[in-house]
Amino acid sequence: MTDRRQRQKELRAQRRAEEEKSARRKELSRRIVSAFIFGLVVVGAIVVMTMFSGRNQQATAYETLRSQPTACGGTQPPPVERMSFEAPERQTDITTASKVTATITTSCGDLVIELDPANYPETVNSFVFLAREGFYDGIPFHRINPELLVQGGDPLADSTGGPGYVIADERPPADFTFEPGVVAMANRGARTTGSQFFVVVHENGRLLTRNFNGLGRLVEGQDVIDRMTAIERTTPSGIREESFPLETVYIESIAIEVE
Repeated sequence: MTDRRQRQKELRAQRRAEEEKSARRKELSRRIVSAFIFGLVVVGAIVVMTMFSGRNQQATAYETLRSQPTACGGTQPPPVERMSFEAPERQTDITTASKVTATITTSCGDLVIELDPANYPETVNSFVFLAREGFYDGIPFHRINPELLVQGGDPLADSTGGPGYVIADERPPADFTFEPGVVAMANRGARTTGSQFFVVVHENGRLLTRNFNGLGRLVEGQDVIDRMTAIERTTPSGIREESFPLETVYIESIAIEVE
């Protein structure tokens, strides 16, 4: 074999060796990438499963309240019947001149509220509609802050629940003050008013802005408020307010009287 042919043979062998080496590198890279992607998928699946497992293990606010003793020696009512409506029906027996009274029977006694259809007609109409439908029956007061207010009307008991609709904003007049005894609707901003309401129980209510629909005023039941605000409380997750009651006050029923 001549030197020239020997060199060509060696060059061909060298190229084959380099090609094989390159192919092995590509295969190794492919396997590394595949393993990395598979690892990401597995980790992602574990994270998702952990999240959902955590959610399943963590009781909702409503379930937590249901698992606690009923406040004031009361009897726990049946579970809430979840309801959802597209809009409140017009209550034809109520006009802006009507005297409308709502008696809220709770685990700690009756709260009597004189509603204000003259200034807040849509808000009163919605509240009365929901009360007459039994929407509020069994709902707990999920927020009790003796230095501000007590709040209820949320079937989820976490400040996110509602009746399935929102009503128009009906704000108090410019000179209005949220003094103790005022009853108004809670919201998460403009055009988000639904079923949740609160009763101002402290002078600090004067610090509230006029961004809440008015509803009426407490005319009887200060002793009930006192019993409610005496309940021991804890701080809800993610909220810097010691307002989650450790004994549960339920709305048993709401009776409406129209004159």
